[in-house]
Amino acid sequence: MRLLHTSDWHLGRSFHGVGMLDAQRAFIDQLVSTVEREGIDVVLIAGDVYDRALPGVDVVHLLDDALVRITSAGAKVVLTSGNHDSAIRLGFASRLLERGGVHLRTKVAELDQPLLLPLGTDAAGREAVLALYGIPWLEPRLVADQLGVETASHFEVTRAATGLIRADIARRAGAATVHSVVLAHTFASGGISSDSERDLSIGGVGAVPLDLFDGFSYTALGHLHGRQALSERVRYSGSPLAYSFSESTHRKGAWLVDLGPDGVTSVQDIAWDAPRTLAVLRGTLAELLEEPGHAWAETAYCQVTLTDAQRPVRAMERLRARFPDTLVLAFDPQGGSDAAQASYSSRLADAPDDLAVCCGFLEHVRGRSADQDEKMALAAALENVRLLEASR
Repeated sequence: MRLLHTSDWHLGRSFHGVGMLDAQRAFIDQLVSTVEREGIDVVLIAGDVYDRALPGVDVVHLLDDALVRITSAGAKVVLTSGNHDSAIRLGFASRLLERGGVHLRTKVAELDQPLLLPLGTDAAGREAVLALYGIPWLEPRLVADQLGVETASHFEVTRAATGLIRADIARRAGAATVHSVVLAHTFASGGISSDSERDLSIGGVGAVPLDLFDGFSYTALGHLHGRQALSERVRYSGSPLAYSFSESTHRKGAWLVDLGPDGVTSVQDIAWDAPRTLAVLRGTLAELLEEPGHAWAETAYCQVTLTDAQRPVRAMERLRARFPDTLVLAFDPQGGSDAAQASYSSRLADAPDDLAVCCGFLEHVRGRSADQDEKMALAAALENVRLLEASR
C-alpha cells in the first residue's frame, strides 16, 4: 500500500497580492503525475485544502478537477478539514463522494470511523488491515462538549480524539492486525512554524505534545507549512507552494509512505517544482541595483529591505527597474545620525519652532530630511496659516 501525505493546499490563496491559481494548477499536475508514476493507492490531505471558508467558484472547480483526476489515476483520497476550511461546506455530500473514492473526515462524530483497506497476511499468519483515521480541525471551544472534556484546550480535545481512535483500534485488533494512519491538522510540539500559518491559539499556546500520537503506525500532520519529521512516524508534509517569504528556503514536497502486512516499510520524500523562486534581499539601493551577484533574483518574487541611512527617492520604482516582481519593500536604516535614530517624540519635544515640527514629521514618515525647496514650501504654508489666524 502506497500513501502520499500532503496538506495545506490553500487553494485560492494569493501571494502578496499575486493570484496563485495557475501555480496551484501546476502543483496538481505534478501530484497527479506522481500518483500515476509511483502507483499511489491513497492521497492524504491533512487539512486546509481551501484558504478560506467561502472559496470562490473557480477555486471550488479546481478542487473538483483535482479529485476527479486523482481518483481517475487509481488513487483514493482521504481529506480532513483544517482551520481555514468550513467543515460543514467541505463535508457536503461526503457519503455520495465516498462511492467515488473520496473520503471526507470533517465531523467530530466520524473521527474514529476509519477507511479500512486490506494489507494481506502478516508474518504471524494473521490478516492485516490498514485503518485510516481523519481528525478534523478541532476548535476547543466548539468541540469540548462533543468530546466530553471539561477544559477547552488543544491538548484536551486532541487527547480525547486520539483516545477514541485508540479505542476503535483495540476493538478491531481481535479480528486482525491493525496498522493505523492518522491525519490531524494541529500544531505539534517541536514543529517549526512560518509566517503564513494562522495562529491556532487565542491567549495561550496551542501546541500539543508529540506523545499523543504514540502507537500509531504513521501520523500525517497538517498546519505547518515547512515539510519536517518530528519523529520517524510523525511528520508534516508542509504546503505544496510557498505562501510567505519566510518559506523562501523551504524545499516543498510530500511524503511517500509504504506499508505492508507488517507495518510501515519506508518513508520517502517527494519534491514539487516551485513555479517561481523567492528572493529575500537586503542592502542599500545602490548595492542592490549594481551587484552582479543578484542577477538570479531578477526573475524572482522579491522581498527587499533597504538599509540606506536616508530613504531613497522613488525606491520601489527604481528597484522594479531591475527586479520587476518586487512585492514587499521595507526599510531598516543603518548608520544614520544620532538625531535620525532618536525617537520621534523626543525630537518633537526639542523642536524649536513649527517649521522644525513639520520637517521632523516629514523625516519621520518617509525616512529622509526635507530638502531646501520643501522647507521653503512648508515655511510659506505656515506663514499663510499665521496670516489667516491673525485676520480673524
